[in-house]
Amino acid sequence: MTFGTVLFGVLILLIVVVVARSVALIPEGEAAVIERLGRYTRTVSGELTLLIPFIERIRAKVDTRERVFSFPPQAVITQDNLTVAIDTVVTFQVNEPERAIYGVDNYIVGVEQISTATLRDVVGGMTLEETLTSRDVINRRLRGELDAATTKWGLRISRVELKAIDPPPSIQQSMEMQM
Repeated sequence: MTFGTVLFGVLILLIVVVVARSVALIPEGEAAVIERLGRYTRTVSGELTLLIPFIERIRAKVDTRERVFSFPPQAVITQDNLTVAIDTVVTFQVNEPERAIYGVDNYIVGVEQISTATLRDVVGGMTLEETLTSRDVINRRLRGELDAATTKWGLRISRVELKAIDPPPSIQQSMEMQM
């Protein structure tokens, strides 16, 4: 094996690496946030993309389809000082991937934390009876406040649903005995 053959092999390997780093296939339903030398340059979605090797890179890929997240039950205190456990389901979509990447560290955790705080605020101003009979009102208020809070992250909240509202066991037994 001569020096020229080894040099030719290394050159071919270098060319393959450069070509592999310069082509990115972004599937439909995903968006890629691209940086050039550490600065945001563009967002691409559902296409074959050419990158300048070693200068541009894909910072993150974001799923742009509508997503449904079910959050664990949250203990919420009503206006009449009773603790209820409330399960929520939030449906949202990332509309601006660059804002979802640069605007918040983890937008899923952010949605969960804001929905928990908002849920406690909304239900905290209601009695147990109002909470049990006003699901639509709670859903609308949660959706409106969540959508307003997450807009700066490039998210759109499309639905918020309360899966279950579980009153304390003693209250639940009293309600069953009344029936």
